[in-house]
Amino acid sequence: MFKSLTLSAVVAFGFATASLAAGAGDTHIEDFDYSFEGPFGAYDQNQLQRGLQVYTEICSACHGLKFVPIRSLSEEGGPSLPEDQVRAYAENFEVFDAELDDFRPARPADHFPPSGLANAPDLSLMAKARAGFHGPYGLGINQFFKGIGGAEYIASILTGYTGEDKEQAGVTFYENTAFPGGWIAMAPPLYGEDIDFADGHDNDLHHIAQDVSAFLMWTAEPKMMARKQAGFVGVVFLTLLSVLLYLTNKRLWAPVKGKKTI
Repeated sequence: MFKSLTLSAVVAFGFATASLAAGAGDTHIEDFDYSFEGPFGAYDQNQLQRGLQVYTEICSACHGLKFVPIRSLSEEGGPSLPEDQVRAYAENFEVFDAELDDFRPARPADHFPPSGLANAPDLSLMAKARAGFHGPYGLGINQFFKGIGGAEYIASILTGYTGEDKEQAGVTFYENTAFPGGWIAMAPPLYGEDIDFADGHDNDLHHIAQDVSAFLMWTAEPKMMARKQAGFVGVVFLTLLSVLLYLTNKRLWAPVKGKKTI
């Protein structure tokens, strides 16, 4: 029976891997380099701030971040904006207050507003939902060293438009080399030089796409750096514990092993 179960698991894994490979065969996901990749990677604060600017000025017109508290923009490991800037930033949005039964300016304690269009997906967890670029999700060692791939997927979508479009059932679709199926209903949101960054950073299409995708990676995984640090501490602790257990074992059994049996 154990052999039967093992064979079934292998076959199921084979089909899953094959389906993932088949689904990725007609798409092209570019492998962008991000500072947060790898076991010791960390978010680039300046990049997250630029990504926040891109989201605010372009993406927020349609897409929301309903799972992200605005106050988190000031937390360490994220964009790390001063609290007064976070309060000023929050006032750019309106949220519905059930107690007032009306809309009011948002506060840092509020979340980002949800998507403004019914067919525009919320971007809070998009980078996590699109994980798996570096192999089957949760199985590949490359994910540990290179990251889970959600940011690459988003950046590839933003840079994957070919300029071709078609109309089908009254809806305009745009050809995109990274989107499954090759056609997407979202018009190109970025063209390059859409935004001027205060730090003078390059604002061509690829850099803007990387900045906003890094920011969306942070919205999906805001505690990534803390988890990496905790994991590193855990590995060091377990290594030291293993060494101590080995030395203790040697000391306890040394007198016994030294005796000759008659």
